[in-house]
Amino acid sequence: MGEVFAGRYELIDPIGRGGVGAVWRAWDQRRRRYVAAKVLQQSDAHTLLRFVREQALRIDHPHVLAPASWAADDDKVLFTMDLVAGGSLAHLIGDYGPLPPRFVCTLLDQLLSGLAAVHAEGVVHRDIKPANILLDVTGTGRPHLRLSDFGISMRKGEPRLTETNYVVGTPGYFAPEQMMGAEPDFPADLFAVGLVALYLLQGQKPDSRGLIEYFMAHGTPGAPQGIPEPLWQVLAGLLQPDPQTRFRTATGVRKALTAAVELLPETGPDEEPVEVFDQIGPLPPGFGPKGPERPVPRPSDTGSFHLPLPPGQPAAGPARPPVPAPSAQAVAYEHAATRPYTAQATGVPVNSSMSAPVKRPGPPPKVAVPVLIVALICFAVGIWALTQT
Repeated sequence: MGEVFAGRYELIDPIGRGGVGAVWRAWDQRRRRYVAAKVLQQSDAHTLLRFVREQALRIDHPHVLAPASWAADDDKVLFTMDLVAGGSLAHLIGDYGPLPPRFVCTLLDQLLSGLAAVHAEGVVHRDIKPANILLDVTGTGRPHLRLSDFGISMRKGEPRLTETNYVVGTPGYFAPEQMMGAEPDFPADLFAVGLVALYLLQGQKPDSRGLIEYFMAHGTPGAPQGIPEPLWQVLAGLLQPDPQTRFRTATGVRKALTAAVELLPETGPDEEPVEVFDQIGPLPPGFGPKGPERPVPRPSDTGSFHLPLPPGQPAAGPARPPVPAPSAQAVAYEHAATRPYTAQATGVPVNSSMSAPVKRPGPPPKVAVPVLIVALICFAVGIWALTQT
């Protein structure tokens, strides 16, 4: 806890884990705020592909949770996004079970608003499900939803990276054409929205395969128990097995939903309010609402990064013995041995225009004694010969 990633993000505590990495609460030192950071391993090519897809998406919309930044350190990468602490729609159903129709309509309208912005960018989400739809902490006030996880999203018309017979997405939320290997398109996302709506109204995952088979064999069924007829007519338009008879745009669904809400019964006085509370929990010691309450640790000198372990989890592998610090004598010796010699060390002035260090003159070369004696004799003979002439 408290390790710094890439010199900017201080990872605090794990808040979730998905199929491609762990999600951490982190402190962004540059933006001075808490963020959610998804940490991935570079060694997994599929994981990196999801990372590239997610971090490339930049949609600024109140109901879309798109990545804000990314960083890399050693063999790990992360991307960050706003910290959304209210959990997902799956958490909400786990706490309350089936939700009131008017409350569900509020959530659906926000989801469709965010999805319309995504589709306007030419992007098909392909993985709309309760776990990928997050909530801000709003208490018993009006909920605020955020569509997240664009790891397998695609722009319409871009080359597919999987075989045509390979189905991408989450089982149970596939549109029929997805299961047949059709090219990704917006109506497939809208089919998944219809299944999410059933999940919220019934409190359990719908039987999508059985629903599709019934629609194809008998046509549109009557409204299930607990779902008002005006709302069911909208959902039935989302759940049509044939994409040509399904709603084509998220904006069109929003208009139909607005008309249906006007026909719904008013909320009863005994209806329990739905509260969206903090699912992450308090900050650990040493952190406050405005950030760390102590100096932020620096990355190691080697630049390597090690993920902090969750509380109570033992470290993997034996601990390495600490490396003793070098003595002052050793440091001084190493400095003297590696320092380039310059003329200042001998008191000789140095020309400031010289860029290269001046080398100390070496000792004279050693000459063999016999050779020196012969040379002296030859020199003496030469002098004597000159005097005789």
